[in-house]
Amino acid sequence: MTDGTTQPLWTPSPERAAGTRMAALVGRAGVADSRALHRWSVEDPAAFWDLVWDDTGVIGDRGTAPAFDGERFFADARLSYAENLLGHAPDPDAPAVVDVDEAGDDRVTTWAGLTATVAAAAEALRNDGVGVGDRVAAWLPNVTETMVVALAASAVGATFTSTSPDFGVDGVVDRFGQVDPVVLVATDRYRYGGKEFVLTDRVAEVAGRLPTVRRVVIVPGSAGDDGSPVAGATTWLDWLAPCRGAEPRYERLPFDHPLFVLYSSGTTGAPKCIVHRAGGVLLKHLEEHQYQTDLRPGDRLMYFTTCGWMMWNWLLSALASGTTVVCFDGNPFHPGATALYDVAERYRLTCLGVSAKYIDACRKTGGLSPVDTHDLSALRTVCSTGSPLHADGFEWVHRHVKSDVHLASISGGTDICGCFVGGDPTAPVWSGEIQGPALGMDVDVFDDHGRPCGPGVDGELVCRPTFPSVPLGFWGDHDGSRFRSAYFERFDGWWTQGDFASWTSHDGMVIHGRSDATLNAGGVRIGTAEIYRVVERLAEVTECVAVGQRWDDDTRIVLFVRTADGVELDDELRATIRSAIRSACSPRHVPAVIAAVSDIPRTRSNKISELAVTDVINGREVRNTEALANPEALVQFSAHPDLTP
Repeated sequence: MTDGTTQPLWTPSPERAAGTRMAALVGRAGVADSRALHRWSVEDPAAFWDLVWDDTGVIGDRGTAPAFDGERFFADARLSYAENLLGHAPDPDAPAVVDVDEAGDDRVTTWAGLTATVAAAAEALRNDGVGVGDRVAAWLPNVTETMVVALAASAVGATFTSTSPDFGVDGVVDRFGQVDPVVLVATDRYRYGGKEFVLTDRVAEVAGRLPTVRRVVIVPGSAGDDGSPVAGATTWLDWLAPCRGAEPRYERLPFDHPLFVLYSSGTTGAPKCIVHRAGGVLLKHLEEHQYQTDLRPGDRLMYFTTCGWMMWNWLLSALASGTTVVCFDGNPFHPGATALYDVAERYRLTCLGVSAKYIDACRKTGGLSPVDTHDLSALRTVCSTGSPLHADGFEWVHRHVKSDVHLASISGGTDICGCFVGGDPTAPVWSGEIQGPALGMDVDVFDDHGRPCGPGVDGELVCRPTFPSVPLGFWGDHDGSRFRSAYFERFDGWWTQGDFASWTSHDGMVIHGRSDATLNAGGVRIGTAEIYRVVERLAEVTECVAVGQRWDDDTRIVLFVRTADGVELDDELRATIRSAIRSACSPRHVPAVIAAVSDIPRTRSNKISELAVTDVINGREVRNTEALANPEALVQFSAHPDLTP
């Protein structure tokens, strides 16, 4: 337990649990329950993933090799990711993708329409000479066209990579420039918070700095517009026009064929280019969607994300379960705090995915209670990820969004394009806890000596690499040394994710933050999430970031807080913060310095960048600030008056 309660926050009714895909898989496997299913899934990964292939209806040539031979999954299988996403339509005339913007305007694309547009885009790529082994890059918002480009690239055997239009030129080039794309699809403008941002000059500059690009395609950012002119570029409609009516064709390629290149946040150096295998991503996402999240054909899923976060790829893959994907593009609090709940009501979402920071922001928005203002009767599941979701956030969702909703706190990473731990729709939810390991994930928590930690003992989150979405490696890391160093050097034979975690007495898990940002004051390791959980409960504090600063041959904890409107960080509030931390955590957790800031740097996927702040206050250069959504926030940390002797 994490909050002292003796009762779960939510327990599915027996009828609801029995009707889930998880329960059906338990029956097919011939085990007692989901816990027993997980044990079997890690004890016999070959049999488990073979069952997942069959049960989810993967389209492709299964081959005769074992599902897992100890090193490779489905070694002689051949499949197409795009074919699998487009081949499970519940009804050709049903909606496959719905685009929604800040103004509430929508655009619906049917399964038949999506398949036809992907076929045309794939033919256009072929006309441009794009095929197996090439890269296609998208600098686009979260709209249908981005999904079309990704699926078209997969259809021809190319590798797809994307980032969001709010990245600056250097940030885009830092990413795409490493993988040498031959086609760049970009937007000419985007809207956020009611403002329009024109990108034509930036697109021209990016294209000019990517010497391998031989085709630039412009997707207009305004409805009914052909797109602003970019020298040498082709508009989306003109690019597709000669290929309309093309028949769908899918290259079936090996299970390990490179599907996506995703990027690490890059806040302490050039982003790592993580190469993901097609079959691995497909199978991992099918498992997470259908069993952990209970997605079904005809369901409607929206995950608030940009195309620069792995949750966009996760959202895209939901098509393989026959699920309608709702793409929201813009500010989730514009024109008001209910924007996402408006979408959930209007489109009768069955699953809404957000970040933990979004839930926390909702909790701190006075008077926001969608349960009283919106019809969310269709909503079965709320997913939360991006950072730890604390007990207060769990309780807010059940009080103010919906009491009978499966709140699935999940945690994984860009590194595996999936989850290590996540939801279980057949089991209780305990406030402040992730329910347990994802199926097929042999997860544990190790101390510094590689020994398993018991419940309540903090340590490193690790996992045996016996799951299909272990990435192929880093782009350009020809001997694999950087990849091995990043994940396998700490504990031989185990993937080390870089998360600080602990088991609970319910066999659940609590993530305490990034271990590479773990505070080490006086030789005691402290997870930053432990401090945030306490401080952000205070009404006077909007958000905070805790970091370690070198000081007198040791490390001291510095806590930066952004206070609520009209609140001053005075000695009385500092004393309140210190007292709360001491009482809820320990004297070791109490910061040596508590300082006020007006803004806190965060990545473009809305994660607070502890590493960037740590570098600044320790006098180190913060490289690749393009990874930050608000790099200007760093200025106030570099010479903060409270940090000087």
